Amino acid sequence: MTTLWQASQQLLAGQISPEPLTQDALRAIASEAGEGKRVFTKVYTADAQQQAAQAGARWQQQQPRSAIDGLPISIKDLFDVAGEVTTAGSRLLSNASPATANASMVDRLQQAGAAIVGKTNMSEFAFTGLGVNPHYGTPANPWQRPQQRIPGGSSSGAAVAVSDGMCLAAVGTDTGGSVRIPAALCGLTGFKPSASRIDQRGTLPLAASLDSIGVIAHDVRSCWLLDSVIADKRLAIDERNLSDAHFVIPQTRVLAGLDEHVSAAWLRALDLLRAQGVKITELPLQELAELDTINARGGITAWEAWQWHQHYAQSQPEAYDPQVLTRINRGSLLNAEDAAALYQLRADWKQRVEQAVAPFDGILMPTVPLIAPTLVELDDPARYMQVNLLMLRNTSVINMLDGCSISLPCHQPGAAPVGLMLSSTHGNDAALLSWAAAIETTLKRSS
Repeated sequence: MTTLWQASQQLLAGQISPEPLTQDALRAIASEAGEGKRVFTKVYTADAQQQAAQAGARWQQQQPRSAIDGLPISIKDLFDVAGEVTTAGSRLLSNASPATANASMVDRLQQAGAAIVGKTNMSEFAFTGLGVNPHYGTPANPWQRPQQRIPGGSSSGAAVAVSDGMCLAAVGTDTGGSVRIPAALCGLTGFKPSASRIDQRGTLPLAASLDSIGVIAHDVRSCWLLDSVIADKRLAIDERNLSDAHFVIPQTRVLAGLDEHVSAAWLRALDLLRAQGVKITELPLQELAELDTINARGGITAWEAWQWHQHYAQSQPEAYDPQVLTRINRGSLLNAEDAAALYQLRADWKQRVEQAVAPFDGILMPTVPLIAPTLVELDDPARYMQVNLLMLRNTSVINMLDGCSISLPCHQPGAAPVGLMLSSTHGNDAALLSWAAAIETTLKRSS
């Protein structure tokens, strides 16, 4: 397995050319034995080959556009590409008008010379944390693939594309955990930056006040590198000594109902961190219990999603995934006065939580409380909704906080993938990634 960071370093050293890496990714996508047909809604074979070849010439001339010039990257199917319809994992928008311009993020990738291999599948309109898509099929989780476990969502195709070598890294979005959940369930690293870091123009929204653009890759350095290309400002990360770290673990809500696999991996990871001298404080943080009340009627996500979807939901309800439509329709029960109250509640909650966690270098939680269930298990609508709520429970805390967060693999080789989530408040992205890199080193050394 070559990571994006490793490939970039090999290119800089003149040891490789980008063409073979992009060609390998395209072969993986096209393989009849693989998940490519369910991972991608659109593949840019010719464009990616051309970009890699042109980048190869630039590297030979020592004039690359960036450290990822010519390397295979995928983008989620809710980023506009000029001249194409943005479907967001739906059939509803199949006949919509094509985009007149690229999303800002796509422009950044093209300016950097990335070989964009295609658009990845997703939960319809990014509105579940499971990654199930009845229109294009659901990519199977790489772990125990014959059992057909879910990949997590909503950036489902993004995670499986990385795990299966169809790209070196993927750009997705994260409104309630949509980058970190699939990263955790597929054994990858998923970074949700502070939302304001990356220009979201040309990105089909779910809930604009909670949306962010994030990345999935094999490691922290690769996430940092891709983020550096698409963000407005490059983060400066540094080497940290874990013996200087002081992290907090909330005791309210986020540790409830961990399954045996997650619990074992979580406790083992904490033991490893303590052995490195990390100071860990357990904090009640009872403010987290308020989220159940704030979101009881669908919350901000349902209200903002309804503003975008109400015309379609009323005129073409049959075109939606029924599970997604149910969540969208909850927004119809809210009015402007309800929304104003929600925004005020969030602002007050955010201020109190920021104050409570201010003394600490980061917030530790399990990314999700469950390992990936099988698709068959979710055929029961009630179980589907229950698992979806559980998958989103911990990650969505950080979206409400408007913070930054990263999920790191913390399971042992061969075991069910489990994510350890480190988070911080808005704007602390550089410190977050610096601490995450130190944690990653400790976790990898012990596996």
